[in-house]
Amino acid sequence: MPEAFSLSGKRVWVAGHRGMVGAAVVRRLASEDCEVLTAGRAKLDLNRQADVEAWMAANRPDAVVLAAAKVGGILANDSYPADFLYENLMIEANVIHAAYRFGVEKLLFLGSSCIYPKFAPQPIPEDALLTGPLEPTNEWYAIAKIAGIRLAQAYRKQHGCDFISAMPTNLYGPGDNFDLDSSHVVPALIRKAHEAKRSGARSLTIWGTGTPRREFLYVDDCADALVHLLTHYSGYQHVNLGFGDDVTILELANMVSRIVGFEGAIACDATKPDGTPRKLLDSSSLSATGWRPKTSLSEGIRLTYDSFLSANI
Repeated sequence: MPEAFSLSGKRVWVAGHRGMVGAAVVRRLASEDCEVLTAGRAKLDLNRQADVEAWMAANRPDAVVLAAAKVGGILANDSYPADFLYENLMIEANVIHAAYRFGVEKLLFLGSSCIYPKFAPQPIPEDALLTGPLEPTNEWYAIAKIAGIRLAQAYRKQHGCDFISAMPTNLYGPGDNFDLDSSHVVPALIRKAHEAKRSGARSLTIWGTGTPRREFLYVDDCADALVHLLTHYSGYQHVNLGFGDDVTILELANMVSRIVGFEGAIACDATKPDGTPRKLLDSSSLSATGWRPKTSLSEGIRLTYDSFLSANI
C-alpha cells in the first residue's frame, strides 16, 4: 500500500509525550527518519491557547500526534467531571486550531473507545458514534473526545486539513498509572495483586460483578498502529484501534493474579458499578490496511508487571 504521508525528514510533535501512549509513540518514532519534538508541562501549558500558538510558531512541526489528555478511571471521572470535560476540551481545541493556523501537514487525534453508547452493538463499528446514551461513569471524558473527533473532521471539511482520529480500546503497558484512586483496570489489578501477595492476604476484591467484558491493547502495539495510520490513512471517518478479542473482568483478575504470583481468592464487590456490560471494537477498518497487534494479553501483562516492579524497587 503506498504511503499517504511520509515521515522522512519531518518534524513530528508528540503532544503528551510523558503519558503512557505518548511515551510509546516516541519509542516507536525512534525507528523512523524523523525528528521528534516534545514539550513538557513546565515548558508548555496546553490549556492556554496563546502559549500553544507561540510554541507552534517557534517550532513549526510538520506533523502532530495529539496524545495529551486528562485521563483516569471510573472513580476519577465521577469525582472530577468539570476537570475532565474542561481540560480535554481546551487541550484538543488549542492544539488542533494551532495546527491549522501554522500549516501542520498531518495531525492524528487520539480519542477513546468510551465515545460509544453504553449499549452499542458488539463489536462496535465506527458508525455507532452518537447513536445512543453514553456510559454515565465516564460521559464527561467521552463528550470531550467526541468533540475532538468532530473538530478534526470540521477542519478537514472546512479547510482541507489532513487531520485524522483514532479510537483505541482499553490500553495498558509500561508507564501506566498504578494509583488506585485514578487508575484503569489493568494497572489497578496489578497493584492490588502485588500488594496482596506482598502482605500475604488471602483474597483481593475487585469492583462490580466481574462479568463485564473488556478488550485490552498493549500500548506499544497501539503506538505502532498510530504510526501506521499516520502514514497510511487519510480520511474523514475516525478509525477504531483494538486487539480483536475480549475477556471478563474476573478472567482478567485471575490472569493478573497468576502472572503476579498471588494465590489467594478473588472477591467481587457487587455494590460497586460495573460500567458498560461489554466493549469490543470492530477494528476491521484498521485490519483492512494491513495492521495487526503483536502482543498477547498475558505477555503484555507480564511486561507491564515487570515495568511496575522496576519502578517500585
